[in-house]
Amino acid sequence: MKLGIDRLTSYLHIFENKRVGLITNPTGVNSKLELTPEVLKKHVNLKVLFAPEHGIRGDKEAGVHVDSYFDEKLELTVHSLYGKNKKPSKELLEDIDILAFDMQDVGLRFYTYIYTMAYAMMAAAENNIEFVVFDRPNPLGSTIEGSLLDINYRSFVGYYDIPQRYGLTIGELALLFNEYYGIQAKLTVIPMEDYKRDSYFDDYKLPWLAPSPNLPTLNSVFAYAGTCIFEGTNVSEGRGTTRPFQLIGAPFVDAEDLTEKVRALNVPGILVRPAYFVPSFSKHQGETCRGIEIFITDRKAFEPVQFGYQLLRLISEYDGFEFRAPFKEGMHPMIDLLTGSNELRMGESLDKLFNDFKEGTEKFKEISKRYHLYE
Repeated sequence: MKLGIDRLTSYLHIFENKRVGLITNPTGVNSKLELTPEVLKKHVNLKVLFAPEHGIRGDKEAGVHVDSYFDEKLELTVHSLYGKNKKPSKELLEDIDILAFDMQDVGLRFYTYIYTMAYAMMAAAENNIEFVVFDRPNPLGSTIEGSLLDINYRSFVGYYDIPQRYGLTIGELALLFNEYYGIQAKLTVIPMEDYKRDSYFDDYKLPWLAPSPNLPTLNSVFAYAGTCIFEGTNVSEGRGTTRPFQLIGAPFVDAEDLTEKVRALNVPGILVRPAYFVPSFSKHQGETCRGIEIFITDRKAFEPVQFGYQLLRLISEYDGFEFRAPFKEGMHPMIDLLTGSNELRMGESLDKLFNDFKEGTEKFKEISKRYHLYE
């Protein structure tokens, strides 16, 4: 299998006599682990870099804003697209003809990289600049799961009414954003070669490069699909441990009791055990948290989004549980932004929510299949 960036030399005509900007991070590499900026500099006129959340080096924690600077190793200016400028301004695009995108997505609606791409596509359309996406695998495969975002809860962790787990590659998603949601940029997707849409990332023996600091393994991404919603609560999602999103707990949780209740759910594809952990940073830093550790045994059977809702409902029964307040006045609580509505927070039955999952995924399957690039 060849990644999009591995096929650059077959698409050099696109870049001929063009000035190029690139949105990337440390996951922007070819199959030999050569950085995409270094690969492009050998073949095209690369002028400037743009960085998403976590920075061009991937060393910034979630939510940390980064200013523009000159990268001495890459010998290029880097402009941040996470902070005051989530969308490239006209001034930042003045000296380029093509804006390219190459970094690893995780296949989930609430991951900010896909909106960095969408905003950049909007800016490209507005400024008559071409947009190129080097395609990469969806780590979670082609399975679609979750609820459709209620647009009233639009944010940078959910901008379009797609499900939490959308089952498209980043290139396919760009095609959907561009046509179905009307961005209308001059878009080219450089597809992968010999990619199968029902496959997982590690089917191709590619090294896993953490797309952000708290997704160190492929299994952490599968867990994150469900347990990310705990970022909207006072429960630790395992940040500050070696098992982020697989360790879930808080000082007020009874680990053995929670384990027994989770096991009684008979969730396919996982095992859990009682866990005690002390986060080195983030929520409950320096405190002993009690909860569970999640082990994924069968990815195809596991429905992480649904499990995350079930787990949150169980933990919400413990005294001390709270949903986090909005970050600023007038903003929706983070749990609503992550789930795409206020229904989980307001106590809607899980049966009703999971029925909505099915209706939403069927609707999205019909919409998204027209953008499939792979069998």
